[in-house]
Amino acid sequence: MAEIKCIGILTSGGDAPGMNAAIRAVTRAGICSGFSVKGIYRGYRGLITDEIVDFKTQNVSNIIQTGGTILKTARCKEFTTPEGRQLAYDVLKREGIDALVVIGGDGSLTGARIFANEFNFPIVGLPGTIDNDLYGTDKTIGYDTALNTIMQCVDKIRDTATSHERLFFIEVMGRDAGFLALNGAIASGAEAAIIPEISTEVDQLAELVKNGFRKSKNSSIVLVAESPITGGAMGLAERVKNEFPQYDVRVTILGHLQRGGSPTAVDRILASRMGAAAIDALLEDQRNVMIGITNDEIVYVPFSKAIKNDKPINRDLLNTLRRLSI
Repeated sequence: MAEIKCIGILTSGGDAPGMNAAIRAVTRAGICSGFSVKGIYRGYRGLITDEIVDFKTQNVSNIIQTGGTILKTARCKEFTTPEGRQLAYDVLKREGIDALVVIGGDGSLTGARIFANEFNFPIVGLPGTIDNDLYGTDKTIGYDTALNTIMQCVDKIRDTATSHERLFFIEVMGRDAGFLALNGAIASGAEAAIIPEISTEVDQLAELVKNGFRKSKNSSIVLVAESPITGGAMGLAERVKNEFPQYDVRVTILGHLQRGGSPTAVDRILASRMGAAAIDALLEDQRNVMIGITNDEIVYVPFSKAIKNDKPINRDLLNTLRRLSI
């Protein structure tokens, strides 16, 4: 394996609180280990258009507490083509970059895996997504902050729900994963969570009504994962109006609010550990791996496993939510 002297960092896909802490950790741990480090702006698009700058320690000063990503992020259709990836490889060679650290979700790591295989190029991934849906790690960077944001929002909505004796459907992010909805519901004392993992098994809305979810309450809050499988909060509200018109229903979609804000201590520490571990992985000649954390220990997860395997929901948490919502 060729000696690695220069490492490039990029963030791709949706932003997540803690990405800046990860950028800082990769940069400083890299410099500490004798590497030169370059920041690649606007994800894979910046890789193709050569938006690359030298990173020194001062480039990442005073960013650990900020949300978003100082490297920016962008979608890049061109990188999905062999021609686009060839352009990216040519830029890497021209810039003297010998390895990449990619911070992002499953789409970003899928692109990294394809590129690494095509050009035999060393890449280490960091799981940066609020969805917490990457296999092989207990938590992803940004998840804890998003969860706390959801909890704070639901606390405020509950004041209105109680005052008006209404049923609120609150839609949270998660696409095909219910981690935010389920744990957000437990943390905020919501009556239920409707998640994609079990939507194909039971009609969660019908089960909710059948179990008399308003029997002992004058208001109810239900967290819904945004997903075609669940129907989303709007779809469920429409169903309630048609099938259970006795209920006064309101919908709140939290949207991109969940991605912003200063990262929690949990996310700052997680991102810092993972960023430093990415440098350790390259020093150990690792490639095509994602840095994960399991039982508070750093682990290396092959891209193929992290991307292809579905991360299971903890069904004990569903039972806990049901028992506590009576």
